Amino acid sequence: MVRDFDHNMLILWYESPIMSLDPDVLPDDVDTLRAALVATQAALVAERAERQRLEERNERLEHFLQQLRRMQFGKRSEKLDPDQLNLALEDIEQAVALCQAEAEKAEPEVKRRRSAERRRSRGALPPHLPRIEIVVEPEATACPCCQGSMHVIGEDRSERLDIIPARYQVIPGSSPRTTRRPKYGCRACSGAVVQAPAPARLIEGGLPTEQLVANVLTGKYADHMPLYRQAQALARQGIEIDRSTLAFWVGYAAAELMPLWELMRADLLSSAKLFVDETRAPVLDPGRGRTKTGYFWAIARDDRPWRGTDPPAVVYTYAPGRGTEHAAGLLRDFTGIIQTDAYIAYKKVANGDGAAMTIAYCWAHLRREFIDITRKAPAPLADEALRRIAALYAIEAEIRGRSADERRAARQERTKPLVLDLKLWFVAQLARISGKSTLAGAIRYALNQWDGLVRFLDDGRIEMDSNTVERSMRPIALNRKNALFAGHDQGAENWACLASLIETCKLHGVNAEAYLADVLTKLVNNWPNSRLAELTPWAWAAARKNDDRIAA
Repeated sequence: MVRDFDHNMLILWYESPIMSLDPDVLPDDVDTLRAALVATQAALVAERAERQRLEERNERLEHFLQQLRRMQFGKRSEKLDPDQLNLALEDIEQAVALCQAEAEKAEPEVKRRRSAERRRSRGALPPHLPRIEIVVEPEATACPCCQGSMHVIGEDRSERLDIIPARYQVIPGSSPRTTRRPKYGCRACSGAVVQAPAPARLIEGGLPTEQLVANVLTGKYADHMPLYRQAQALARQGIEIDRSTLAFWVGYAAAELMPLWELMRADLLSSAKLFVDETRAPVLDPGRGRTKTGYFWAIARDDRPWRGTDPPAVVYTYAPGRGTEHAAGLLRDFTGIIQTDAYIAYKKVANGDGAAMTIAYCWAHLRREFIDITRKAPAPLADEALRRIAALYAIEAEIRGRSADERRAARQERTKPLVLDLKLWFVAQLARISGKSTLAGAIRYALNQWDGLVRFLDDGRIEMDSNTVERSMRPIALNRKNALFAGHDQGAENWACLASLIETCKLHGVNAEAYLADVLTKLVNNWPNSRLAELTPWAWAAARKNDDRIAA
């Protein structure tokens, strides 16, 4: 006969340390004990599986790191350029740090042990830097036993490296920030001690403030300054912090900010219309001693041209390839309009089973076909095509900023006749010229994509081109110019996360460094997940404007 067991006793026992086997906590009821053991066994199996996953991931990353080191110190034919090696190593070190941050979140004991290790090994800050002292007092200094007045019996001190952001006509500088936490004891009661808890940190036991980490992130992902160069700049100030330490900070920041990236991505995928694009991202493949081609994919939203109320944003995603499966993963569950170039993968996704997407193509891509022809030699027909397309863009410039309905009405009245004439002209020219000419190829490109090209005529929300998302790809090109390749897939994923936040800040006129410093501080101080939307760049910017209005 199965007896009902005491759920309260089960919860009490389950939350107790299983290894202690305290007889006062163990339930007496056999069924309760059996149920508790089954629940605990399931939890342990899940924990071991997660730990094994993280260990395997770290082992894989350490393997890549060893291969890169062999490429540095091995035979001359296997060596990389030193600067490129530094860039590759910093990406791998960031990936290792992200794994460690995830492990510390999952296991408090691991976090406690590693924090202690960092405190022992972090070294001292240069004595020439000015010190700013911050005293963290407990909320009350009355004795918890007798309520009498307490006196200081000691204190804990910790130093962190901070940076004062540059301001107009103010020289930026770095300074350690010393935090004092006095301990209060009671003269009347032995053993009564009161002390304020230590402020939360992104890097427990580490040197940097959240402001300094934000400065490093902005330098790398907004100003395209690799970490080894930032380490060189710090060294000129007498601050010896190596590249691997900076990479460790970046990896921890990426782990903390990843849920915000996921929230922004979900928000964009709920939009009615998105711009989509992709570009190559060479990534080091240490096992083969050369690079492989990964891709950054971007989804962007900017409804301001038709007075849409959704905030502008861009979110990047890294994928190891450019195939249809990656496009499908990028746009999974999206139902709406995608505006993009004529890459076949998007067409396959939109025409797939159960898909509810509409594609609008880009006139700027078509225009480039004719521009390329005019650059090679005089081309009167290509010039005529460009003149006709320019007339369409002139109308768009006039109606930009009007409502979607007003834009559609203007296009139907003024643009549609020009577009129909242009198609007839294309067909006529194609019958006259050589089918093997470059001009014929450009015209066939236009006619093959015609339905997608003219879709903007019937929907005032659609733009003539996808320049919005192409502008968002420029930072990748700059980063690629400075770095040539990422050092690891995980480093590319970190780039996607952090660049999404920084580039969206730019769309809202937000200082990315100030934003990241504030958001990181909030997140490490247990900002509730239910209010994560308040930390998106657009919500943060709106809150700041509201605060400024109140202050004025």
